Formats: sequence, structure tokens, C-alpha cells
Amino acid sequence: MDITNLVVARYVDGRVLKGTTHDFSPLRPSFHVEVNGSGEVIEIRTRQLKALFFVKSFEGSAERSDVRGFIDGPQENSQGRKLAVRFRDGEFMCGYATSWTPDRDGFFLFPADRGSNNDRVFVVSASTAEVKAGPAAEALAQRVLASAGAEGAAKAAPRAVNAPTAGRPTTLGPRKPQSDAA
Repeated sequence: MDITNLVVARYVDGRVLKGTTHDFSPLRPSFHVEVNGSGEVIEIRTRQLKALFFVKSFEGSAERSDVRGFIDGPQENSQGRKLAVRFRDGEFMCGYATSWTPDRDGFFLFPADRGSNNDRVFVVSASTAEVKAGPAAEALAQRVLASAGAEGAAKAAPRAVNAPTAGRPTTLGPRKPQSDAA
């Protein structure tokens, strides 16, 4: 039985490739992606990626803002334990993982935001700056979200009305539309 996955490959150098894959395995160094709508098949070396996003659709929803932290979720669920990931390029994600250990080349992260366009994300460990699990994941999320809130407040300094409120640390506001950001 052939399983087709819609994927968005985000390279470490910033390139993005959308398509389908039939042969991705976290245990192999490469896999193939058929470029969306072209019929062209490209071999991708996993180590060149920041992450591989397994998506519900390529279009996503431009109107939707992803939730960037944890929302009163349990420390563990059927998708694993809480994990917060800060990538080297500054992107931040929260979710759950069953297979994360610091010595692995990569791991699957299931988004904490159940409404996300991402079903799961294969994170390449070398592209991360920081990964924390359990209560440490909560602490990292709070630190990153507070820092982003402080930056937003500084940008809106003369008009403090636009500064984020203390009761709003769970989101950073709109991300890039999902069709671009995966």
C-alpha cells in the first residue's frame, strides 16, 4: 500500500519546497519529493533541512493565527510529552513528541495547536538552538513568549495602548499565512 504525504520541506538556508512524498523515513538520510503539480521528483538529503512539515493542505488559512504556546495541555498525551523547540533561525514551536532524545538526528513533533495546518513536523535536531521537555518546555515557552511580548511593547512604545497585555502570553499574534509557513 502506497501512502502519500503532503509535505513542505523547509531548508536550513530558507528555501521552501512543497510536494508529496512516498518514501520519507526518519531512519534514512534522504527521501524523494514530487514537486507540487509539476511531476518533477527531487531527492532531498534530510540533513539539509530545518524541518519537514506534514500538512493537511498546501493552501492553509491566511486568516488563521496559530497558537504559539501551550494551552492548558497535559504534560503528556497520546502523542507524547510536551516539547518546546526554538530553531536557530528564531522560529519557535510547541507540541508533543514520543521519540525525542538529545542524541537523535531528528524527531516528530505533533503541534500543541490542534487547529494547525501541520499534522506533524519532523524536526532536524541540528537546526535547533534549544529543545526542552516537560516542565522545562513550559518554562521555555513562557520565556520566548514573554520576550516576544516585550519586543512588541518596545516597538509600540509611544502608544502603550498597543502593548500586549500581561494576560495574553499564550500567543504571539499572526504568523505568516500557513500556505507560506507550513
